[in-house]
Amino acid sequence: MEFLSDLHFDDPLLNMATVLVAGIIGGEIFASIRLPKVTGWIATGIFLRWVALPGMDTHSDPQCLDRFLPYMHFVLGFIAFTVGATLYFSSLRNTGKRIGLLLLGEILITPIIVGVALFFVAPFLPGGEEMTKQPALLLAAIAIAGAPGTTVLVIQEARARGILTRTLLAAIGLIDMIAVAAFVFVTTVLIDKAGWSHAFQSVLVQFAITLAIGGFCAITAILLTRTFVSPAFLGPTMVAVVLGSWGFAAGFGTSGGILACTFAGIVVTNLRHDLVRSCEAYLQTISGALFALFYTFAGMRLDFGLVPHALALVLLYFTARLLGKCSSSFLAMWMAGAPNNVRNYLGIALLPHGGVAVGLILVTSENPAISEEIRTLVNTVGLSALAINQLLGPSATRFALGQSGEAQKDRARLLDFLQEHRISVGLTGNDWETVVRELTQQLFATSTMGIDQEDFVQRVIQRESNHSTCLGKGLMIPHAILEKGEGDEIRGVLGISSEGLGFETPDGRRVHAVLLLATPEMERKRHLQVLSAFATAITRDANLAEQLYHAYSPAHAYNVLHADEQADINYFLEDAADKAGLREAELSRPLMAKANVVDQPIDPKIATQDL
Repeated sequence: MEFLSDLHFDDPLLNMATVLVAGIIGGEIFASIRLPKVTGWIATGIFLRWVALPGMDTHSDPQCLDRFLPYMHFVLGFIAFTVGATLYFSSLRNTGKRIGLLLLGEILITPIIVGVALFFVAPFLPGGEEMTKQPALLLAAIAIAGAPGTTVLVIQEARARGILTRTLLAAIGLIDMIAVAAFVFVTTVLIDKAGWSHAFQSVLVQFAITLAIGGFCAITAILLTRTFVSPAFLGPTMVAVVLGSWGFAAGFGTSGGILACTFAGIVVTNLRHDLVRSCEAYLQTISGALFALFYTFAGMRLDFGLVPHALALVLLYFTARLLGKCSSSFLAMWMAGAPNNVRNYLGIALLPHGGVAVGLILVTSENPAISEEIRTLVNTVGLSALAINQLLGPSATRFALGQSGEAQKDRARLLDFLQEHRISVGLTGNDWETVVRELTQQLFATSTMGIDQEDFVQRVIQRESNHSTCLGKGLMIPHAILEKGEGDEIRGVLGISSEGLGFETPDGRRVHAVLLLATPEMERKRHLQVLSAFATAITRDANLAEQLYHAYSPAHAYNVLHADEQADINYFLEDAADKAGLREAELSRPLMAKANVVDQPIDPKIATQDL
């Protein structure tokens, strides 16, 4: 049995397998009690740190987990890339005001509340005697950072969709970027005393370099996919973009890698949006393993033993950060006129604190220009609060998504194509052709179309000249059928006018809503379903019609159409066959009603002829 003495069980691959299995089990246990799996993974990591597995005993070797940093960096880079890819500028139409005000609030209100609390209150708490201006400012900057990976994962697990979810996804990556900017600025001011102008220059230099790196990797990959790379290797090429962006930026610290991958995602999604889907589809089959291992390792890096020694400071920091997030988001959404569910729950959804915060804390602890006392204090308070936040944050986001009514909405619905960026309010005009051209411009700006814009307009005009698309009751649905190769799914935009458009209609009523549709030949059945849904909504539900016609923002109109109360109209497609009364004859009901039949049941033959 002498060979037993030569056995070693600290091989990195064996360690990763052990951590992965333990993380999977922990995640399933937490899921069984209706908690996010990511919380279970992090809790499992904290438990494994206490167990001290062979080769991962952080008590005897605090640097033992550094062997797995390349893996951690890859997953963090992939998360940053996918977050950047959510910033598809065409789809961000109508969200700019919300996002801009939120970022302004995050860079001003959150750090001010955290900084003031730490500087003025912490010295009176046990262990807070050393909380001076420097550690308070550093922790205030770190408090801005969120947790894109955790947030995205909880959204996916909750199958959430809606205005809150959309705002959250668009903001979390940008919030981390301004957190890095604030941290670089504060660090520069505190260390070299060169003044504010030099600090701003340092921020601009880091952003410029990482933008150049991310852009270079993204554009290189796009050129390769257009010349040498076959469709089967689009996904692996995007993985190379993540690795290359992080690798080139490695000399600029952890935050540099995150920024470079985020910029790469932004460039790819806006230059060639389909490549992002290829990367996500390529890693989809193993994403569970990637994230389970990543967050279990993240839990192992958090030392809960630090918490008792600085509990009062940790609770103060945690509470001040939560108050800052809720205050900044509520004020921003109030000023932007966002719906109540977004205004009330966005701050809670922003609670998770993750990878970027860890990176900034590590950068602080490794900076010799900062005194040992300040580094220890920032590390202790920051990581201890992070440990609590990682356990509570995912559940907070899950709670916010559930309370806002957006959980379990990520299933195909009839009106999915009518997202917020494809809705406009304040539509004006007395000439229906001018209105159609305006909406066509919005359609082409927010959708990838395989047809010339003027050609599409002429098709709509031709169909309108043959049969009026005014249904009466203030609704008009101009449309055109796309031929093979011009589109593979239904597209549409909705224009709303509270005052009403002044052109001639069959029933003499002003038009308040114009739904412009582009329908592929293969989607004719769904086209009929959409028309039937709108006709039913407008002609049978006066309350819904009034809400829609007087929507004060695209987000408001989106909520009106996608509310649970409209499940009979905007139903889940997978439930269509089970809908009571949804027969083929009903789907073929009119939708091109003439003045003398607006309020009458319409002959299906007329509808199918007009369509």
